[in-house]
Amino acid sequence: MGEYVKKKKEMKFQSVESLQNVVNVVNEAASALNDPKRTIRESAIPEVLAGSLGAGVGAIGSFAALYGLGTVGLSGVGIMTGLATAGGVVSTAVGGAVSASVAGIFVLAAPIALFAAGGVGIASHLKHKQLKQEKERLYQEALQKHNAIIKALKKEADTGKERVDYLQSLNILLQQAVKDLQVDLGYGV
Repeated sequence: MGEYVKKKKEMKFQSVESLQNVVNVVNEAASALNDPKRTIRESAIPEVLAGSLGAGVGAIGSFAALYGLGTVGLSGVGIMTGLATAGGVVSTAVGGAVSASVAGIFVLAAPIALFAAGGVGIASHLKHKQLKQEKERLYQEALQKHNAIIKALKKEADTGKERVDYLQSLNILLQQAVKDLQVDLGYGV
């Protein structure tokens, strides 16, 4: 078993939003399994299903290929004097108000930058963790639906071409979704 892909550029699914298409296919598979008369015609994603059936497993490269400090009310003078006062802490009086103002920018911005960097780091970590958890959840669900669709294909082989085509298209999409999620999760493919 490999490692979870951590570099966004190498991920098949780079955000929780990018997983929506997998969710749509898993939901469609659930509908197909619950309604034995359902075909592509009744589907919520008929174009995707028809496209997958037309492309076939070999032609699909990836599941994704199937599916993007100013504050109002402060005057310029007020800002400059505030910056000059803050900058006076680190600046000498020799440079005057302008250099004190420039120094003030750095004095006032430093805590903001530190807190912002920390906040961004925490948010990024949480978002990354959420993405991984959602991929794992969807992987399990897609795998379960894929296995159920394969059983349905065997059981319903004689039901009619429209139904078999529908199940086959779901099979193709679920197979590719599982494969792409395996890549992201580091489950040897």
